[in-house]
Amino acid sequence: LNALANGKRLAVLHWLKDPERHFPRQRHADINKVGVCCDFLRKKLGVAAPTTTRHMRILADAGFVRARRIGQFTYYKRVDAALRALGREIGIL
Repeated sequence: LNALANGKRLAVLHWLKDPERHFPRQRHADINKVGVCCDFLRKKLGVAAPTTTRHMRILADAGFVRARRIGQFTYYKRVDAALRALGREIGIL
């Protein structure tokens, strides 16, 4: 639950639920299949790259996002099954 105890991380999970709505088109990877480039997340969050990386690592370690490295970029995709499982566990789904 600590991964969800931060407004910026909650915002990221919200944006990743519908990435086409919240992020521009990517040149190197399909936003729905591969995920959103970390640089797009950094810009939308308005924080430095190391801060974005830390937030995303916390979400990935909790199992709420999946990271995929392509070339020099890291892409993040939301793991809906993990979020549903948490919801069932705490009784909100």
